[in-house]
Amino acid sequence: MGEREPLHRTAEEVAEDEEFFRWYGRWAPLDPAGVVELMAGFERPWWIVGGWSIEAYTGRPREHEDVDVSILGCDLGAFRAHVGADWNLWSNHGGTLRPFNDRHPEVLDVGSQVWIRRSASDPWVVDMVPTPDRDGLWTSKRDPDIVLPLDDVTWVAGDGVRYQRPEVTLHYKAALHRPKDDRDLAVTWPLLDPQAQAWLADVVRRLHPDHPWLGLMA
Repeated sequence: MGEREPLHRTAEEVAEDEEFFRWYGRWAPLDPAGVVELMAGFERPWWIVGGWSIEAYTGRPREHEDVDVSILGCDLGAFRAHVGADWNLWSNHGGTLRPFNDRHPEVLDVGSQVWIRRSASDPWVVDMVPTPDRDGLWTSKRDPDIVLPLDDVTWVAGDGVRYQRPEVTLHYKAALHRPKDDRDLAVTWPLLDPQAQAWLADVVRRLHPDHPWLGLMA
């Protein structure tokens, strides 16, 4: 695997990051190997999503601002028990933070985020994005009518790590449409099989009828 492609960010994105750090603190994200160590012994399904899932599928490395990990919403309590007192968990819903601990055993919103760090003086290391589930089935946050078995939306790489399938990651990224998302689509689209391409194009067409990506997908 070659050198990491720099992450191109607009001036607005850089300014937003600096404002974020001022309010919430710095990030020193784990890499997938670090996530494996964190999740060792957790007996419920977990998988890596976001940009790292694109890199795992394409073999095209780029810089990453964080690492995104997902579990089913029904397994949040099991995850809190798994990390115990070793890590601080914070439920983040739209910028509102609340501890996810014995005093507050429920997250603010199962479709939001759980940020993870050692303590208040340490940087954040993982952005956990729980996936709403319906009777244990994966449910899309973008379209709750998309309900699938977990094995249909994830795959296991040669190193044994489970990742979100690239077309599923891209259906989330379509709503954000940042420069890094355009890049991830460009390197991934030619590698998708026809079934995956058709699924992604259909979802983007339904959710974002005027999306610029549809030109590439035609």
